[in-house]
Amino acid sequence: MQPPASGNLVTILSIDGGGIRGIIPGIILGFLESELQKLDGEDARIADYFDVISGTSTGGLIAAMLAAPDKKNRPLYGGKDIKAFYLEHSLKIFPQPRCPSIIANAVRTIKAMVGPQYSGKYLHRLIKEKLGDTRLHQTLTNVIIPTFDVKQLQPTIFSSFQVNKNPSLDALVSDICIGTSAAPTYLPAHYFRTENPNGSVRQFNLIDGGVAANNPALVAVSEVTKEISNGNSDFDVPDMKPTDYTRFLVLSLGTGSSKSEKKYSAKKASKWGVLGWLTNGGSTPLVDVYTQASADMVDIHLSTVFQSLKCEHYLRIQDDTLTGDVASVDKATRENLENIVKVGEALLKKPVSKVNLDTGVSEPLNQGTNEVALKRLAETLSVEKQLRRGKSSAP
Repeated sequence: MQPPASGNLVTILSIDGGGIRGIIPGIILGFLESELQKLDGEDARIADYFDVISGTSTGGLIAAMLAAPDKKNRPLYGGKDIKAFYLEHSLKIFPQPRCPSIIANAVRTIKAMVGPQYSGKYLHRLIKEKLGDTRLHQTLTNVIIPTFDVKQLQPTIFSSFQVNKNPSLDALVSDICIGTSAAPTYLPAHYFRTENPNGSVRQFNLIDGGVAANNPALVAVSEVTKEISNGNSDFDVPDMKPTDYTRFLVLSLGTGSSKSEKKYSAKKASKWGVLGWLTNGGSTPLVDVYTQASADMVDIHLSTVFQSLKCEHYLRIQDDTLTGDVASVDKATRENLENIVKVGEALLKKPVSKVNLDTGVSEPLNQGTNEVALKRLAETLSVEKQLRRGKSSAP
């Protein structure tokens, strides 16, 4: 892909965390890719159209899958492959107990007291097998994946833009994905080291990036803004300033939430101790709270900025109406996975919406369905790609 300096826009794709609910953005990306292929041919892939792909937790894994190269130096996965990946592997990543739900919840509670609910061995082996020896600097487009270092007590952002200035961040993409997926209470924290060309070693003690940025769209926008400010020639677009968000195109994909279910209350929460916040009715309230809070705040900020600029280049696709098992991040039964597929397919038919900060409810924006919006987006991305190609080949 030619750099933004060859076109008019900076294109950003952002994918939230959410465990097995990664199926939902997978379906959205599959649809978008099919529309791009109608315009530009069967070889078109998501990574061919976005200057940046950012992702947290399961979104980080999807970002890596879309941007990592295969043996022919083409994307390892297309958008259409994501759903199949989750349907094939989720049952082994999150093996379910073969016992009644009451007993299963009791087992879950006990596990939450003594360690992670899942060993992560299958997930780690799978990620290392699929992503191999690919390092951050080798991805086909820029990748930004937030994690959180529990030893340093601060976020660690793995950004393609920072690798040249900070070689210690040039880790194996597989290690980055394992780190950002290490959701507290679900999967174990991940330790690894990198070594700089000068021989210095950096240690990483990572957990799920969702504790810092479950919706990584703002992290991606900030990284691009920083590069423009620092004079990165890739972003040397005429008259473009670091905060000229009218030149940004952002597609932000959620993984669904159970916000409308309203399953918690102050009356219930007032009686919880540490254990209650960690497990309640098969859910993990503490994780639900911090991931939903950070995701919504990012959406509200970016939505407000783009609307104030009267710019329509920000599209957030999210479903806040999940209930029951489909809202779980780890209920990996065949039936539930198929139900999540149905959620993703139905989301395409729902109207483009935004979160109302006062009510917490998503409200339609009178911009048609998400499916229609994605078709418009595909046309914009295709035009931008052709523009860049034309300028780069001009004498």
